[in-house]
Amino acid sequence: MRSKSIAVIVVAAGRGERAAAGGVPEPKQYRMLDGKAVLSRTLNGFLGLPGIDQVLPIIHADHAQRYAALGLGHPKLLAPVTGGATRQASVLEGLKTLAPARPDIVLIHDAARPIVDARVVAEVVAALSDLEGALPALGVTDTIKRSIDGQLVTATEDRSTLYAAQTPQGFRFAQLFSAHMRASTIRRNFTDDAEIAEWAGLRVGLVPGAHSNIKITHPADFDRAERLLAGAQMITETRVGTGYDVHPFEPGDAVWLGGVRIPHSAKLKGHSDADVALHALTDALLGAIGEGDIGVHFPPSDMQWKGVASTVFLRHAGELVNKACGRIVNLDVTIVCERPRIAEHVPAMQRVIAESLGIAASRIAIKATTSERLGFVGREEGIVAMASASVELPRID
Repeated sequence: MRSKSIAVIVVAAGRGERAAAGGVPEPKQYRMLDGKAVLSRTLNGFLGLPGIDQVLPIIHADHAQRYAALGLGHPKLLAPVTGGATRQASVLEGLKTLAPARPDIVLIHDAARPIVDARVVAEVVAALSDLEGALPALGVTDTIKRSIDGQLVTATEDRSTLYAAQTPQGFRFAQLFSAHMRASTIRRNFTDDAEIAEWAGLRVGLVPGAHSNIKITHPADFDRAERLLAGAQMITETRVGTGYDVHPFEPGDAVWLGGVRIPHSAKLKGHSDADVALHALTDALLGAIGEGDIGVHFPPSDMQWKGVASTVFLRHAGELVNKACGRIVNLDVTIVCERPRIAEHVPAMQRVIAESLGIAASRIAIKATTSERLGFVGREEGIVAMASASVELPRID
């Protein structure tokens, strides 16, 4: 007997603005969560499940470059489709794209739910043997009040009959496609695909959801998701790497430190932008994961790196940490110079490093000191930087 074909539509076409915090402009689906973009985690969660035949991302028209930057590649992963003005319209675009293949089952999932639970997916699919639709849900435990104006209580709901819906919501493809096409002809915004199926007269059942299957909506949800992911990880060990770098001054009008251009009476001499702080930090990260030093990955004899921004080196080190399934715990950088003054630029440096590595700025410490006018630093002939990096990695005995 032929097994049923299963396609997954991952809806990532929203702007994700409610989850923005601390000046972070990235839509939530492209923000980093424990070292990986939220959307990457969600897509990979389905790509790694047996029985899934196709995974189709629906993205915003303005996010093509962001999606391409994720560097995703998998035989089951289809090219992204541009979504519509509403979630409902975006799902319909996905269904139209899948229509020529006519899968037996389609699962609709929110990109903002990055912790994909294999048990939940399996139970949704199993329920479709008897029903036209199924969704995971959790019973409501809080007392639910109804209010017309948000100020006065008008009623208390019977919570024993209430459930909080999750995704993936699963359906028999042909029936959901038909229901969506009909729904697109009326002026009504449906809250989810299950409501469209209900409106179309399809039988939709519930399966137990998962408390870890959270939807990232607000800034605090990122911290909650990181804690959930940390609890699900394998046994780990923390490794520490250190980095040291020095660059001399040469005639110029500014120095690059920590990814920030700081006006000065000279610049630092080097093959790249000579960002001594980022070079030390890159070496610290590479050291923590046993990947040599910056010169191994970016030899100064290679002219393609001449004048390049050192954030390129730092991002590469961060990508190697991710490839090793590592998590950056904290970074500590000390810059030693007489001038320029560093303190006022520290927040900007933290932001650059945080964005380059996809970690919280609170995990980054940057300090500055002088050499009390001693040695070549005291004579203002150059700048020294020292760095350490703590990285949590899967334990290998």
